[in-house]
Amino acid sequence: MKFALFYEIPVARPWDDESEHRAYKNTIEQAVLGDKMGFHSFWTVEHHFLEEYSHCSNPETLYGAIAAKTENIRLGYGVRLLPKPYNHPIRSAESAAVLDLISDGRVEFGTGRSSTRAELEGFGIDPSETRAMWNEALDHIVGAWTEDEYQAQGEYWQMGAPRRVLPRTLQKPHPPMWGATSSPDGHKEIGRRGLGLCSFTVGVPPEELSDRIAMYREGLAECVNPAGKFINDRAATFTMVHCAPTTEEAVDQAAESCVWYVGHGGALIASVAEWMEEKEQELGTYGYTAGPLEHRRSGALSHLTFDYLQNSGSAIVGDPEHCVEVAKRYEAAGCDLLLCLVNPYKIEHEAVMRSIELMGKHVLPAFKD
Repeated sequence: MKFALFYEIPVARPWDDESEHRAYKNTIEQAVLGDKMGFHSFWTVEHHFLEEYSHCSNPETLYGAIAAKTENIRLGYGVRLLPKPYNHPIRSAESAAVLDLISDGRVEFGTGRSSTRAELEGFGIDPSETRAMWNEALDHIVGAWTEDEYQAQGEYWQMGAPRRVLPRTLQKPHPPMWGATSSPDGHKEIGRRGLGLCSFTVGVPPEELSDRIAMYREGLAECVNPAGKFINDRAATFTMVHCAPTTEEAVDQAAESCVWYVGHGGALIASVAEWMEEKEQELGTYGYTAGPLEHRRSGALSHLTFDYLQNSGSAIVGDPEHCVEVAKRYEAAGCDLLLCLVNPYKIEHEAVMRSIELMGKHVLPAFKD
């Protein structure tokens, strides 16, 4: 199993004029250290309007800055939102190609649909159409990367005549492609499309992850028409990670942020179910959002404890020995790439830097081939 740094780029209140500036500068410094310490890749989300939770709305600019300051760490879109009008598929193809060139071929191209009311409603997107949009956009992106001239002719995007989409990616035939999902049926769909799996389920013990990865593998076995020109059969998941010299110190630094992140993230996902309930619209492929809504209304989200997250392995917080022990459970569940959310909310920058260093020195070596 390999390890990656994963970021939402939260900006906790109270804010000052430098809050966002510090958050981005700290993220870049952490990525540079991650490169030195041997992390496989650096990933961020693309989110919009999610104050405090994520101020990362234009990540490709950040990727370029990190590419210029690093040598080996790969750069993961975690994820590029594909439904219309978030990102035009031709622009997505161009964005990834430019980054692939300036990074010397280090792009991992993750894609997704979006799962919050603030974003879907804010961009005027019908949730019932996002999976169809995602599927169509994937085809356009691959066509733009691999065909000499490409003409989009789909339900959501069209081009009047064939055009040469430039520049071309350095990786041939294109960068590895990934798909994000939080729903059980989505895991199988990602497999059917021949994409790497980004299993974005927070607060879930690693043993439960094994069932989701099994569904993904079932989908891979059924894949006859992969989205890309090759099948990416790797499974990634993300979890909150913080390492300190002692477990007591790690818990003291990270517990509040871990609980906040799970509770706030659950409420954001619940917002989709509540919105569609107001619209008297079936949840469809967003059926998984009903659970978080039920948990929010019952008060379960507000009663979540760090002890549960720690004891269940839903977060990896402790000294290096403890981190290795829990990470081994993710590896046993079938995870190929562990996306480490190193700052769920407001862990101090110096503590995150030390966590990355300790992980690189003591945890990553325990998983070398």
